Amino acid sequence: MKNLPMELLRAFVSVAQLGSFTKAGEILGRSQPAVSLQIQRLEELVDEPLLNRNGRNLELSDAGNNLYGYANQILSLNDLAISELSKSAVSGKIRLGIPSEFATMLLPKIVSRFASAYPNITLEVNCELSKNLLSKAGKQSHDLILALEDNPSKTWSNLVKTDDLVWVTSADHSIQKAPIVPLIAAAEGCIYRQRATNLLDQIQQPWQIVYTIPDLGGIQQAIQEGLGVTVLAKSTVPGNLRVLPPSARFPDLGKVGISLLASKRSANNKAVHLLTEFLKTSLT
Repeated sequence: MKNLPMELLRAFVSVAQLGSFTKAGEILGRSQPAVSLQIQRLEELVDEPLLNRNGRNLELSDAGNNLYGYANQILSLNDLAISELSKSAVSGKIRLGIPSEFATMLLPKIVSRFASAYPNITLEVNCELSKNLLSKAGKQSHDLILALEDNPSKTWSNLVKTDDLVWVTSADHSIQKAPIVPLIAAAEGCIYRQRATNLLDQIQQPWQIVYTIPDLGGIQQAIQEGLGVTVLAKSTVPGNLRVLPPSARFPDLGKVGISLLASKRSANNKAVHLLTEFLKTSLT
């Protein structure tokens, strides 16, 4: 029976996520030709082409798409096993900056698993708009930042995943009947708010900010009270709210990038490295 070497799978996943042999090489500490050779060896092992090369663009083939899911699972189990074996030796405090909606919907489950794996690591979580987290002061105040990117690119090495932006309202609110779209949003500088108002302006749909609040809990409560509609990343939509399909009144919002950025001073911090890999695995 054939075995798929871990280093080949890691190279393949990196190329698939970044869309570039060169960028994958930068992450893996290898040259572009070396990464290309790893992919070639993996294709020989599975006896299938894994990538389609369209000019400068790289796309997964059908076989590549099938292998990608398995490769992520294999790498996750490998990394988790290593983490379990080495967890007692790692300790410290990590200052994590994260947008509030991710802190509310995704972080508790992730932190619970991370805390079980690394009981000697303390997390200090701060919720802010991505704009503030990525400012000079924000970067200086955190060891690791999970932030949203308005224009996600697979060539950007910090990108973890992309997520669809969606219109969200209460389960029983008839938002379609309002002549002016009532928006519930975070403060100026919020990517969701900017995307929504820009698109509504483009289609000449009147809108009004009826309620401004920075955290997801407040936004969720306002929606449940029937105050209006908001925009969220699809993965963070609470189960008791309704996603509106794109329409002439509510245009498609596109995607947003989710990135992880470690501070330069944390480059050799093992605890930060472990949390980074843990978040990447949990989010993808």
